[in-house]
Parts: sequence; structure tokens; C-alpha cells
Amino acid sequence: MRLMTFRCHHHHFINSCCEKRKKKNRHCHHLSSVNILLKAMSSSVGDKPTIVVIGAGVIGLSCALKIQQLVSGSHDILIVAKEWPSSIAGSPLKPSPDYASMWAGAHIRPIPASTPQLTREAAWIKETVKELSPLIVAEPFIGVTEVEGIDYMEEPDEVYKRQTKESFENETGLPGYTVLSGDQVPPEVKLAFSYQTYCFNSPLYCQNLLRKFLFHGGKTLAREIKREAEAFILADRVSLVVNASGVGFGDPKCFPTRGQTIISNMTTDKTITRLNKDGSAAYIIPRFFNGGTILGGTREPNNWSTEVCPTTRDAIWERNIEMQPYICDKPIAREDLRAIAHVVGRRPTREGGMRVETETVTLRDGKSGTVVHAYGAGSRGYEMSWGVAKEVTGLVKNTLYGFSSKL
Repeated sequence: MRLMTFRCHHHHFINSCCEKRKKKNRHCHHLSSVNILLKAMSSSVGDKPTIVVIGAGVIGLSCALKIQQLVSGSHDILIVAKEWPSSIAGSPLKPSPDYASMWAGAHIRPIPASTPQLTREAAWIKETVKELSPLIVAEPFIGVTEVEGIDYMEEPDEVYKRQTKESFENETGLPGYTVLSGDQVPPEVKLAFSYQTYCFNSPLYCQNLLRKFLFHGGKTLAREIKREAEAFILADRVSLVVNASGVGFGDPKCFPTRGQTIISNMTTDKTITRLNKDGSAAYIIPRFFNGGTILGGTREPNNWSTEVCPTTRDAIWERNIEMQPYICDKPIAREDLRAIAHVVGRRPTREGGMRVETETVTLRDGKSGTVVHAYGAGSRGYEMSWGVAKEVTGLVKNTLYGFSSKL
């Protein structure tokens, strides 16, 4: 079966590595490097059995890479997705609001594990932290940067008040927990603390995950999938399907959570979150590698609107400008601060948290197929990505080899 060759930004096709080398046009820097890889590495699925991963967001890409490590070449791994990580802020080609991984800030900001869902998520986040520490040393330009994180709270919950340096580090794997005081704390803030954490340049990071997947022999197919069963006909022998589609397929527990943010020219080497007593929040997340700085934001469950709300835009701007003196040694003058882009995305949220489990489905020919679900991360996809990928890979291992073990 021949996989689709991707169309580049200038609407011509590159069908093979050889053809690409023969081209004398030296202006490839105008194209997305990931698009070039997708064109060059499109190929036919061979005689090996295939594992299909639905979705090219941060969860799907992380799962695909971990599964590649598991099978060690015994299976073809095929990612099928409608959208791919190729756009950056200011690009004329913009992803849809539902491709949440491209719109994310993103950073790791732990929440105390005070409920079963938060406890499960905390374990995934700790595993992600464990993965990122050596990753940024081995691949410093992958799109992740270690930074200082700061939380400001006007009316902190008791679970935050009970945190200690030891409990925070044990639960998150993040070092450096320090309670702040004095002139380090804005007026009206009753609890402030800092810690070491990570920020993502989300488009760049996903591009690099996809690049790694392709270099290790991964396959790609641009297609919109309407239900999991469709993935079983994409190759002659599909062993199983990983459903990292974001909101699943008709899951009644899934809903969108609208988020509105601003990409600005503010400069900082810290990420900050402020939780206000009126329930609103403000956060500043630098996207290193020339990605601007994210000012946020909102969290609006079941709001399907993709239009920028002017009132929300102005509120985000004012709330975050007020915090600039606390995180910038040399704040940019107010008149020099600019919005690069106004962003609206729809986070794929699920009641009760992510669905990560194995399901047996009936196919059109009456046979059964195995689907490993991994969707519904909401606003925490980057934070939980490697932890979820590890659990998914364990489920894949159990399906393929008939037993489970810690990976």
C-alpha cells in the first residue's frame, strides 16, 4: 500500500529522497523542515505487521516513539492524522483550533494529588519529568527548556498550604521548591513558591518528535479518521490501533475546553502562574527558540467558539503586564509590548480524566481488533505525555506478547 506524499507550502510534490537531492533549488529554508522529512520518507508499508497510531499531537507522537523502542523493528509503526506539526506563530498556514498541541503554551505546572484523577495525572507528570531531564541534555534544541517556575495564589487551597519541599519534590520529581516572601510577592498574594520546571516551544517540540519518529523508520499517512475501526484497513496486517485522537470518537464523556491566549514579544526566563481569588488566572510561558511568550489565559468548558473575544483579550493583557516586573530583570516598557498573535484553541477534555485502557472492537468482517485508548488530556497533554506513553506502551506490550511488565 502506498502512503501519501505530503504537499509542501508551495504546493509541489517531492516523492523521494533521490528526487529531493537532485533539486537545485537552495531555498528549502522557506519550508518546514518536518514537511521536508515527511515528503522524503513517505514509503510503502512492508510485509511486517503494522501498529497504527491515530493522532499526531504530543500524546500520539510520544506514544509512537515509545512503541518504536518496544518493537525494535519487528512492526511498522504508522501515524495517521488529519493535521501535522508544521506551523509556527505567524505562519500563513494555521492549524485548526482542535489541533490543541500546536496552540499549547506549554509548561509543567504540578497540581497537588488531592483526588484519584489528580493522583493518576501526577504519576504521569513525574514520569514526563524523568524523561525530560536527560532529553534536554542529549538534544538541547528539541524545544524544551529548563526554567524557574513561580506560582502566586491569592486564596490558596489547603492542599497547597500543606505542601513542603519534600512532599512537592517526591510527588513531582521537580527540585528547588522554595516559599517566597517579601518583595518577591505581589500585593494580595497569600502564598507564593518557586521550583525548577520545563517550558515547551510546542510546535518546534512536536516537529522534532515527528522527525525522530521518521528517522527511526516510522510511516505517516494524512487522512481524517472517523472511527477507530477505519485504522484497521490502512495496512494488510494491523496488529492493533492506538487511539490518541484527542477527543475520541463519539465518547459522551468528552467535551472541548476553550482556551484563549496571546503570543507576545515579552521576554522572560521564568514561567509564572497566578490564581486570583475571583477564580480567574494569569500565566506567562516563554517559548524559547524564538517562539515568543504566551500570555494566558482562559479555561472555558463546553465553549465551542473559535473567535477571539475582545474583552477576554484585554483582560489577559492587563493581568499579565502587571506581573512583568516580578519575572523580568529588565521589563519591556508598556508602549513597546506587542501582541504577535491572538490564539483560540479547543483542548480535548474528558470527564474523569484521560482514557488510557485497552478495548476489543468488532470490525466490519466480524473479526475483533484491539484498540489502546489514550485521549482526553485536556490542558495537560505536554505535562503527562511521556507518562501516558509509557503506560500505553505497557498495554501494547501486553497485547502483542501476552504479558505486562514495567517498562
